[in-house]
Amino acid sequence: MSLNPIRPWRNIERRKSRQIMVGNVPVGGDAPISVQTMTNTNGHDVRATLDQVIRAADAGADIVRISAPDQETTRALREICRESPVPIVADIHFHYKRAIEAAEAGAACLRINPGNIGDESRVREVIKAAKDHGCSIRIGVNAGSLERHLLEKYGEPCPDAMVESGLDHIKILQDNDFHEFKISVKASDVFLSAAAYQQLADATDAPIHLGITEAGGFVGGTVKSAIGLGNLLWMGIGDTIRVSLSADPVEEVKVGFEILKSLGLRTRGVQIISCPSCARQGFDVIRTVEALEKRLEHIKTPMSLSIIGCVVNGPGEALMTDIGFTGGGAGSGMVYLAGRQSHKMTNEQMIDHIVQLVEDRAEKIEAEAGAQTAAE
Repeated sequence: MSLNPIRPWRNIERRKSRQIMVGNVPVGGDAPISVQTMTNTNGHDVRATLDQVIRAADAGADIVRISAPDQETTRALREICRESPVPIVADIHFHYKRAIEAAEAGAACLRINPGNIGDESRVREVIKAAKDHGCSIRIGVNAGSLERHLLEKYGEPCPDAMVESGLDHIKILQDNDFHEFKISVKASDVFLSAAAYQQLADATDAPIHLGITEAGGFVGGTVKSAIGLGNLLWMGIGDTIRVSLSADPVEEVKVGFEILKSLGLRTRGVQIISCPSCARQGFDVIRTVEALEKRLEHIKTPMSLSIIGCVVNGPGEALMTDIGFTGGGAGSGMVYLAGRQSHKMTNEQMIDHIVQLVEDRAEKIEAEAGAQTAAE
């Protein structure tokens, strides 16, 4: 739950769900909403895939999914899972035996699609493999690959059809005494996804994996995901998320975290509040923000930074951020620390100076946290 007693209009009451484990990452219950992405390398290439997994993890990914369409990939999974810094989900379509092989290879979770994994007997074999190897399962319903009988019943992909598909497979898992599962009902249409997820949230207490599938390129997909996922998260729905972009998986992680940060549901790294710039700006705001975003990527400690071009909104924004800089003209601006004016700094030295201030503050926060943990 995101609680703010001073500003109750910021509160988000999360839907109550069961908690499962994806490797060492808790999903559901009171666990933080985890961020996922998916590799786009050739799964046979262990080194390239691991490198992408590590880059995603460094960007903040809690879980990474890898498509496992053939035996060569499931063989490669053994080394990938062993060396990965985060739990690996094996993405399975059509071939249920790949799910069994992935479980044997060390995958933390098996993603199966009810629309193409096969009949109930095949699902039972996947369940047995998951039980034997300590895997969780994600039931991944997709509007683009619903079962034929549901399309015939409903005439087209719709919320009722998607939720019915998911609940049918939940029943199979529960009938086989398997409860370590989460579920998604994804569509590329924001309205369809949102309606299906709302209906699903009322129908089960299983952890929910949120996503707008095939959302598009970086800009369009980010907008669609922010609208679709943001509204559901605001309603308290969602225990883990994946932003699906035709872009570098690291960008998916960054966007996912920004969505969660904007709602106060996760905090990681520096949140930059900046103006769009105008003729009043006392320095090049756009260039400055671009440079700071790149140079502060390594900071994982939660912190807020305001970069405002002039004194219209600058001092007010600085009151609410850990560090701030406001353009003041004559080639310099004002630095704010903890909401208060601290000192002036020239525009030329400002970027290096702010980076140093952020790094120093992060080091201090981490040291204090370490000391408190040691004392406890």
